[in-house]
Amino acid sequence: MLAIDHVQLAIPAGGEEVCRRFYIEVLGMSEIPKPAILAARGGLWVQSGAVQIHLGVEADFRPARKAHPAIVVANLDALATRVSDAGHAPTWDGSIPGLRRFFVSDPHGNRIEFMEPPHG
Repeated sequence: MLAIDHVQLAIPAGGEEVCRRFYIEVLGMSEIPKPAILAARGGLWVQSGAVQIHLGVEADFRPARKAHPAIVVANLDALATRVSDAGHAPTWDGSIPGLRRFFVSDPHGNRIEFMEPPHG
């Protein structure tokens, strides 16, 4: 194995616009085009650097409240402020010594972890 290409999270039908506001406007990711055959199914693909999240429409949608992607960021405090200011409360977790991280739910309730690499 070499790397993870992307992580897929489910969203309900019609949930793309609220996801655009969260993933693009709040998190600062960019939308990437889906192949035409997949675009017809709905959903949204976003990317920041090497991180890709594919948001796919699921008919019997249930949010991932435990399973989650964990994303490394350069400025955890700035991101926590942005998500908080946008109405998404970060939940800080200090259970792993030496690792600063928080969890946040996207607008559809999917859990996402953000962490900062240790300094030094």
